[in-house]
Amino acid sequence: MTAPATRILLRAALLVSTLATAQNALPAPAIPTQFNEATVAELQAQMASGRLTSEELTRYYITRILSLDRAGAGVNSIIELNPDAITIAKQLDSLRRRGIVLGPLHGIPVLLKDNIDTGDKMHTSAGSFALVGTPALRDSTVAANLRAGGAVILGKTNLSEWANFRSFESISGWSGRGGQTHNPYGIDRNPCGSSSGSAAAASANFAAVSFGSETDGSIVCPGNANGVAAIKPTVGLTSRAGVVPISHTQDTVGPHGRTVADAAAALSVIQSRTSDGRDPATGGVPLGWQGTGKTRPTNIPTDYTLFVNPNGLQGARLGVTRVGLGGFDPFVPTPPAVLDAFETAVDALAAAGATVIDLDAEGFAFASADGEFLVLLFDFRNDVRAYFATRLGVPVAGGTLQSAIDFNNAHADVEMPFFNQDIFDLANALAPGPNDPQPIFGGMTYNQALAIDHNAGVNGIDAAISQFHLDAVVSATDNPAWATDLLYGDHFIFGTSGLAAGPGYPIVQVPAGGVFGVPLGISFFGTAFSEPTLIKLASGFEAATQVRAHNLPTFAATVPFNNIQGTTVTRPTRRAAPKATGTGHRVPHHL
Repeated sequence: MTAPATRILLRAALLVSTLATAQNALPAPAIPTQFNEATVAELQAQMASGRLTSEELTRYYITRILSLDRAGAGVNSIIELNPDAITIAKQLDSLRRRGIVLGPLHGIPVLLKDNIDTGDKMHTSAGSFALVGTPALRDSTVAANLRAGGAVILGKTNLSEWANFRSFESISGWSGRGGQTHNPYGIDRNPCGSSSGSAAAASANFAAVSFGSETDGSIVCPGNANGVAAIKPTVGLTSRAGVVPISHTQDTVGPHGRTVADAAAALSVIQSRTSDGRDPATGGVPLGWQGTGKTRPTNIPTDYTLFVNPNGLQGARLGVTRVGLGGFDPFVPTPPAVLDAFETAVDALAAAGATVIDLDAEGFAFASADGEFLVLLFDFRNDVRAYFATRLGVPVAGGTLQSAIDFNNAHADVEMPFFNQDIFDLANALAPGPNDPQPIFGGMTYNQALAIDHNAGVNGIDAAISQFHLDAVVSATDNPAWATDLLYGDHFIFGTSGLAAGPGYPIVQVPAGGVFGVPLGISFFGTAFSEPTLIKLASGFEAATQVRAHNLPTFAATVPFNNIQGTTVTRPTRRAAPKATGTGHRVPHHL
């Protein structure tokens, strides 16, 4: 594509990259709250009884988005609304009146992360103008499953550009196309990434459920930061076909919901129970969990809500680890208030009937996953080229990673105002073959790195579960949300998603507490395809603690907002000078 053509495309993209101009020009209506915190089951019951239609619910969410996302508080979690959403909702209402209900999300508005293809009028850009132009030619498998299940695809959510895999200095929740996503608990707080918009939108009641993607932490960290339930499925349970990739070894697509039951219902619809032909992992080829001895079950559940259990912790055996919770950097330790909040959550596990085993005190050591970054770099370079081959009418269509690097350099003013693309450059510089030694990784090869990461499953989560007869491993998910810093970037202190990333194992994150008004979550880790057990445990914790119900987002400008004002400064009072003493001397001064 010629430079002038690219510039024209970029200018056009700037016009379509946000909500429709006409919608933005409308005066902000009153912020609706009627269906706030309503669950999927409650909404379905109202639609089944005729008290609510999908069209009404869709209009409700659109109005709330227009009132709070770009206007109002300015969460900025939605990158684009589906112009056909109302039409789709009407069609689904018509089917319901004829007695046809396609699934548990029939008529329910949902949001998709902007790296998940939809073969409609919306773009799929991963937050980059390099992928803006002609929309994707066909639905991703996840989007196709949602349509077949009756969901209303309401729009796309903002994300960390290229799923946080462009630069070491990236800012979570920022993309060139979408700008900066904010946290509904405190607008100055970061929503974490890369699925920042998905979690923030679910938390803000902009849709019943939303969908993100994770390679290492990008579903569960936003869930933690925004106070919502999040399911990172086993690699291969949900298809990655039509999803802008980082790594076929570790990528997976999963839901954010305000309750574990909502997330479970969403997972039921998007999963691939059989091979879709476009993602080998859904057909049983063990990509993410190769070498762990795991094979894809033949009896994948059709309804994960069956495992939601308010008493799910009774009789459970849980292994708790605090490895890494002290912080990545010894000079930036985890605040004591955060550690105290996690210990309160651990006490709640026991109070709800679980037997808690302290894995650290027992001397258990999780195998490291030191090969992960090399695996991701190598996979990304190859996988993104394969994805570009599926797109037409965008600047990088049919190109390679070098095409994206060139585009960013040519449009640095909009793509790289805050941080560079050193991860892109590093991936592009790798030796080509999986058995080629990589000098910058000490001569390690891709296949050696892959073996290290898969060993992290066998001698990590699997070993802990086997040795201590556990139902799951539990830890804090991540540190609470930091203040967004466009100058210095992210402030990650700790994160535990790496325990499951290399082997491609599942995680269910659930709100567990708060620190000065900012949410804190815990993660339940299990072996491959153990989602039913993790959903049972997480829903039991949710029912026992009701954390989100007691700490809803306030859209405050900042948090914390208590004990920071200090004393009130008042204007000094002008007083009369003292009278003379009668000695004939003036009052002393300048003493």
